[in-house]
Amino acid sequence: MPGTSAPRSLRAWWALRPPAAGAAVMATGIVSVGLHLTGYEVLSRIALAVACVAWLGLATDFVLRLLRQPARWRQEAGTPAALTAVAATTVLGTRFSALGWQTLAGALLALAAVLWPGLLHVVVRHWHRRMPGAVFLGCVATQGLAVLGATLAAAESTAWLAHAALVLFWLGLVLYALALLHFDPRQVLEGAGDHWVAGGAMAISALAGSKLIAADGPGLYLWNDDGDDVLRTVTVFLLVFDLTWYAVLAVGEVIRPRFRYDVRRWATVFPLGMTAAATLSVAAALEVSWLETPGEVLLWIAVAAWLAVAVGAVREERAYVASATAEEAEFTSTARR
Repeated sequence: MPGTSAPRSLRAWWALRPPAAGAAVMATGIVSVGLHLTGYEVLSRIALAVACVAWLGLATDFVLRLLRQPARWRQEAGTPAALTAVAATTVLGTRFSALGWQTLAGALLALAAVLWPGLLHVVVRHWHRRMPGAVFLGCVATQGLAVLGATLAAAESTAWLAHAALVLFWLGLVLYALALLHFDPRQVLEGAGDHWVAGGAMAISALAGSKLIAADGPGLYLWNDDGDDVLRTVTVFLLVFDLTWYAVLAVGEVIRPRFRYDVRRWATVFPLGMTAAATLSVAAALEVSWLETPGEVLLWIAVAAWLAVAVGAVREERAYVASATAEEAEFTSTARR
């Protein structure tokens, strides 16, 4: 029936979503975090609501594919983009913690921690030479756990969780170094969007460092002076490294513009938002107030990029539904003849 063709086409379009679509939740979630850090609470909560709806949709799809299409699920689980499931969950958990919803944030941390080792093991086994920027998602997922763990440790005064987050923080840096050996540098000029994760992984690492620094204090003594100095130095280095990547990748976009929409462009928005959040968080943790202004500028760049990619996604969905509906109508008309 014509009235049901559009919803059916929309469901078909959704079923074709690759694991990389999880970056949309990561991007929207981190934009929400950045808006919260800069005091735009209403906009932050709107972005959070959008991220939650997308997360629920993708989580449902994740389970349905596991139950109904196990072969496809196993194939997709071996791709780096599968780790967006872990990263997106930790980003949402971090935002919920900022709202004071520690139980929900803890549940999301537990879920991400359960998914992380199995997916990471499968993904790393499939690494090869000259990979796209998605190879850095192993670092991103691990540092996402570190960020959420450190955030909850500070909120709940839980020392063991902070120490676990510190271990994940260092492990994430090891994974970054290994991923860098597999990354194809030509992606800076040729990548479809996920090449920005090379910088985004550094951004979330800097954010993790700032959260670990912020977790320490009179109520929860975690590190001695030497350990605190090392953590501060490494965090500053990570932020500088991230901003350097940001500049290199931006120049690459100018030299070789890529305006056509691709679902992997959500993996561009995420590093943009994460760099803003990391800059703002480092400014607060290290009490460097002059970083707040560039952090807010970077945030609005990320918001603009989010809007541009969202428009592209809507246009793609509408074009697909219109095309599928037209094909179905033509088939029905031909069959009636």
